[in-house]
Amino acid sequence: MNGNMLGDLSMILIELGAIIVGLAVLARVANRFGVSPIPFYLLAGIGMGMGGVVSLSLSEGFIHIGAEIGVILLLFTLGLEYSGDRLVKDMHHALPAGIADLVINFPPGVAVGLLMGWDLLASVLLGGIVYISSSGIIAKLLCDLKRYDNAETPVILSILVLEDIAMAVFLPLVTIFLIGHGLVSGLGSIAVAVIAGGAMLFVALHYGKPLSRLINHTSNEIVLLTTLGLALLVAGLADRLQFSAAVGAFLVGITLSGPVAEKTHALIDPLRDLFAAIFFLFFGLLIDPATLWPMLTPAVILVAITAVTKIITGWWTTRHMGLNAASRLRAGITLIARGEFSLVIAAMGVGAGLEPRLGALAAAYVLLSAIFGPLLMRVSDPLLTRLPSLATPAARRRAARRWLVHCQHAVVRRL
Repeated sequence: MNGNMLGDLSMILIELGAIIVGLAVLARVANRFGVSPIPFYLLAGIGMGMGGVVSLSLSEGFIHIGAEIGVILLLFTLGLEYSGDRLVKDMHHALPAGIADLVINFPPGVAVGLLMGWDLLASVLLGGIVYISSSGIIAKLLCDLKRYDNAETPVILSILVLEDIAMAVFLPLVTIFLIGHGLVSGLGSIAVAVIAGGAMLFVALHYGKPLSRLINHTSNEIVLLTTLGLALLVAGLADRLQFSAAVGAFLVGITLSGPVAEKTHALIDPLRDLFAAIFFLFFGLLIDPATLWPMLTPAVILVAITAVTKIITGWWTTRHMGLNAASRLRAGITLIARGEFSLVIAAMGVGAGLEPRLGALAAAYVLLSAIFGPLLMRVSDPLLTRLPSLATPAARRRAARRWLVHCQHAVVRRL
C-alpha cells in the first residue's frame, strides 16, 4: 500500500469519525430539546453537500450504501414488531385505506404541475412525489416516539406497505414513458415485482415459525450474523427483482417471531440507529441549497396542501376502528413526511431531461415535509391528548353540545 493510498484512507477515516461524532452531537441537541434528530441530520447533510459550507472527500457510493442499509434496517426492525398473520389482517382492512390514500394524495401534485405549465408526464411524476410518504423517516419516528403499540400504528404501517407496493407498479410504468421501454417489457417488470412480493409474503406467513426456531441460538453473535445477513440478502434479491428492498427487509422482519425476534431487535437496534443517521445525512447531501430558493414558494404550498390531505387520509382510514380523535389525527400527521421514494421519482424525471425545475421542487418539498412532519408529530402530542373521543356519532354530538354550552357560558360571562 503506497503513501497516497494511506493518506487517502486516513483522511476518509478522519472524516467518517468526525461525521459520526457530529451526528452524536446533533442527537444530543435534539434530545435536549425533546425533538426528533431527523431535521438536524438533514440540515447537516445540506451544509456538507453540493454548494454547502463544507466539502467531503468521502465517496458518494460509500455514503449511499450506508444510507441504503439504514433504510433496510429501519424497515427490518419495524417488521420484527409484527407477525405475518397480523400484517395480512391489517392489510385486508387497510386496502380501502390504501385506495383512499392514492385518490386523496396523488391528484394535488398533478394539479400543481399542470398549473405551473408542466407537461402531463412531469405533472404525473410530481403526483407520485407528493403521494408517497417516507417509510424510512416514519419508521424512525415511530421508534423515537415509542408508538409501536399505539392503536393507529398498524394502519399506518399497512398504508406504507401499500404505498411501496404501488411504487413497484408506478416506477416501471414511468420508465416505459421516460426511456421508451416497450409495453410488454414494462408489464413484465411489474409482474415480476408483484410475484416476488407475493412469494416473500407467502414464506413469511407459512414458514415464519419454523424459520424462527431454526435461526434462534444461544449465541448472540450467531443470531446477529444470521438475521442481519438474511435481511440484507432478501433486500438485495427484492431490489434485483424490481421490488422494494425496504419492503423485502420488512417481510423478513415479520417472518421472525418469538424469542429470536426479541433477541434480534436488541442486537440490531444500535446498528439501525447508526445507519439511519447516515441515511438522513446522505439525504441532505443530495440537495443543493442554491436550487431550493426559487422553488420554495410552490414547495410550501404543496406541503400545506398535502399535509392536510394526509391528515384527511389518516382520519378517514381509521374511521371503522373505534379510535378516539387523538389517534385518528395522529395517524394522518404521522404520514406527512416524504423522503426516499420521492427523490427517486424526481431523479428519474431529471435524468430523462423531462422538466429542469422538477428536481429542485422535489428537493425543497421533501426537505420541508421531512422537517415539518416530525416536528408536528412532536408538538401535537400534548394537544391531541386533550381531545375528547370522537370515534362515534353519539360522541361527536356530545362533544358538540359541550362546545355549544361552553360558548353560551362565555357569552353570558361577557354580558
